[in-house]
Amino acid sequence: MRVDFAFGKTGLTVDLPSRFDYRLLEARGAKPLDDSDAALEQAINHPIGCPPLSELAKGKRSAAISVCDITRPAPNKQTLPHILKCLADAGIAASETRILIATGLHRPATEAEIDEIVGPDIAATYPILNHDARALAEHRHLGSTKSGIPVYIDERFISADLHITLGFIEPHLMLGFSGGRKLIAPGLAAQETIKVIHSPRYMRNARSVEGSIENNPLHHELLEISAMARHDFMLDVALARDRRIAGVFAGDPVLAHRKGVEFVQNTLLELIDEPVDAVITTAAGYPLDLTFYQTVKGITAAQHILKPGGKILVFAACSEGAGAPEFKEMMEGFESYQSFLEYIREREVIVDQWQLEKLALVGLKHDVLFYVPGLPEETRRGFAGNMFASAEAAVAGLASQLPVNAKIAVIPEGPYVLAKLQEPALV
Repeated sequence: MRVDFAFGKTGLTVDLPSRFDYRLLEARGAKPLDDSDAALEQAINHPIGCPPLSELAKGKRSAAISVCDITRPAPNKQTLPHILKCLADAGIAASETRILIATGLHRPATEAEIDEIVGPDIAATYPILNHDARALAEHRHLGSTKSGIPVYIDERFISADLHITLGFIEPHLMLGFSGGRKLIAPGLAAQETIKVIHSPRYMRNARSVEGSIENNPLHHELLEISAMARHDFMLDVALARDRRIAGVFAGDPVLAHRKGVEFVQNTLLELIDEPVDAVITTAAGYPLDLTFYQTVKGITAAQHILKPGGKILVFAACSEGAGAPEFKEMMEGFESYQSFLEYIREREVIVDQWQLEKLALVGLKHDVLFYVPGLPEETRRGFAGNMFASAEAAVAGLASQLPVNAKIAVIPEGPYVLAKLQEPALV
């Protein structure tokens, strides 16, 4: 069986052994809109649950727009001009319209990446500002949530008269789905906020997983934080397989986001009848598999359809290595998943520990194998024999651990498929 996997910018073609029972789970995606620009204009002028953006902008002197960073394939170059035109028509000057790149704790965008994120014309006309979560003085303290989370949000966003987010909706390993409120926290939050919302209190909660917002405690915390930041208007899109726009959801940050989630949920959901012995998956290719940090999302998404003790093989280019320095240092320091989980349990939260924590929680239940050629040798310590030098060697390593006719789910686009087990029918 020959399969084309999403991998880096070029893809990866792999021949799988014939002695297994494969189930190919592809990202079905929705059909791209025939006229996405018309759909964007319609959504902005007739939003869900709130007045049109043109009315919200009336009388305002300044606006701030939070956009995704380079790790997300958000179509900002197509969506952003519609927002900017609306603000300009309302009398808000370009110099008073700040576009903030919601990096969270990721690295800042380079000049070349800013052109890729917003387009060179917009980059040359509007203030484009990288968020820096480590610079506490650049954030405003808004108080605490009901559960005690300290809320610090980028001052350049808060001080504007109008607050807008621009993103897209996809499954998210701990928040259920991305988009909406995530463009404020963690996107524009200080690390003092980010560390708490990524602490074991939420990471080890069984409801903080892909595909669920209804009972997801982290989702509700972020809704509270975004309300404290006066989240006025959101524009999120859903993407087709070719990453063209398939759906547009604009308006009230709670109601419009929920509509978008329902659309994506119905589009991406793949139900299978019984758990499988193994999953071969990816981190969805560029830009999501730039780092090992992001690769974890493909692994956590695969766990929901595995038998106890099942195996996961993940392909990811990791052309930028492990990720942030703190994450790389943690990877190089731990010897086993269990020792890492015990180490962080009672200690102050370390930047980026949450992604390794999510991986470790999966690794305690399942064998995880890797083909991640961009990850430096010194960073592979805790994975022992589970790292392979080629995709072929990784497949052979997985095959050697499985019986003939083992059931294997193959997910070429990783976390862009929301795979779950079919719930038994009520009798």
